[in-house]
Amino acid sequence: MRRLILAALLAATPAGARTVAVEEKSIDQLQAMMAAGQASSADLVQAYLKRIAAMDRQGPTLRAVIALNPDALAQARVLDAERKAGHLRGPLHGIPVLIKDNVETADNVATTAGSLALAANVTRRDAPVVAQLRAAGAVILGKTNLSEWANIRSTRSISGWSAVGGQVRNPYALDRTACGSSSGSGAGVAASFAAAAVGTETDGSVVCPSSINGLAGLKPSIGLVSRTHVVPISHSQDTPGPMARSVRDVALMLSAMVGGDPVDAPRGVATDYVAGLSTSALSGLRIAVLRPAMTPDLAAAFDRALAVLRAGGAELVEVERPKTEGLGAAEQVVLQTELKADLNAYLATTPPAVTTRTLADVIAFNTAHAATEMAYFGQETFEAAQRTTGLDDPDYQAARAKSLRLASEAIDGLLAKARATVLVEPSYGPAWLIEPVYGDQYDGPSSAGLPAVAGYPNLTVPMGLVRGLPAGLSFIATRYGEATVLGAGYAYEQRAHTRIAPRYLPTADVGPGMTGSR
Repeated sequence: MRRLILAALLAATPAGARTVAVEEKSIDQLQAMMAAGQASSADLVQAYLKRIAAMDRQGPTLRAVIALNPDALAQARVLDAERKAGHLRGPLHGIPVLIKDNVETADNVATTAGSLALAANVTRRDAPVVAQLRAAGAVILGKTNLSEWANIRSTRSISGWSAVGGQVRNPYALDRTACGSSSGSGAGVAASFAAAAVGTETDGSVVCPSSINGLAGLKPSIGLVSRTHVVPISHSQDTPGPMARSVRDVALMLSAMVGGDPVDAPRGVATDYVAGLSTSALSGLRIAVLRPAMTPDLAAAFDRALAVLRAGGAELVEVERPKTEGLGAAEQVVLQTELKADLNAYLATTPPAVTTRTLADVIAFNTAHAATEMAYFGQETFEAAQRTTGLDDPDYQAARAKSLRLASEAIDGLLAKARATVLVEPSYGPAWLIEPVYGDQYDGPSSAGLPAVAGYPNLTVPMGLVRGLPAGLSFIATRYGEATVLGAGYAYEQRAHTRIAPRYLPTADVGPGMTGSR
């Protein structure tokens, strides 16, 4: 079906249609092309589709896109007509974007979370975050591949693998992970399959694929962006987030994504995250610096990044990670308990054609279809979640209170001790090898855990290549501090210029030291 949709969309190209270059183009550059009459939104859609056709199932075989929107060209032509009539919806008008395939869209495309159990999940409803982007003028180009069920099914899962979409590959080195669970969003934007994408994060799934694919990516504060009609893991930690090749593009996306849902998107927070971006944002800014254990080459990249911050006028204060014993175990209880409750509630709203109506049904489906669903790893996390007893369980409630307290007090304490506004640390180290037998193998640093559990914003910005592979620098602040981290990240990015486009190499020389358990 996906091949037929792509063929039909490409066949719809009118005679004499313009060929436009979209590789590495920013949202502003694409808008300038349309404003100057050098390209239409339909031209952009066609150009991205041609890249996807040439590179996603052929060439490097990235497998970043799981489905294409059959209405993408029609949507683009409506927006072109609006532009011709003098009506522009905003800076995203006519810009093609990709949506992770656990976020519903009203187009005739299933939302599968990568699982064959949801192959018939064509809901015909937009998640509020998608409706916001559509209202702002974005063209929904298609859906991105992901780690199946957002990487929650098994502790031995392979980042970027799903039964529906196959294995996502890293554009910088094709034998390396694109990280999960928003792997397709990360690889797809890095490869210029769209201007930007929506990912989702529970703990690391926006920050890791953004860092490892050389992107800027923001895990927002919990509740800033709607989670409605997103296949869930945890209402305490889930959130969609924007991923793009620059901080400004992330800010443009976030400005369109906030709001639109009375349950989430609280009142009184900023909705324009672009106006405040400034190259002088580092001047006088106190930054707490967290230095984890890391390989010498990653440490050297981190030191270079700190030098850029210091040259921009920031005052850096080194801090030590506080003790958070019991945080991981408490988070596990929270995620497993909420997975059962939240997924059962979601599945109850899916179309009648979806026959898996509960987590227990999904477990049974996977067992019955083990050859395709469990060819590489099992579902022990699903099974553990099924054994939980609900949101009224005192052990769950205590675990949530403990994990939230430990994570928020850790970040707040570090910032208070340094009298700082922002915390920086390496986001992740270089990408590890795709390992189908043992699953993900990584023992490097990660900035994701504390802000994920606390519900605080975490922005990763490219920090350059380490042994040929991208690494990121994280900017973390307290709840609803998106404007602060975007401002600092933008000022760093504009000074550092450390993003390097991928070359689709078969492998990379990453040297020793990047194996171990995650």
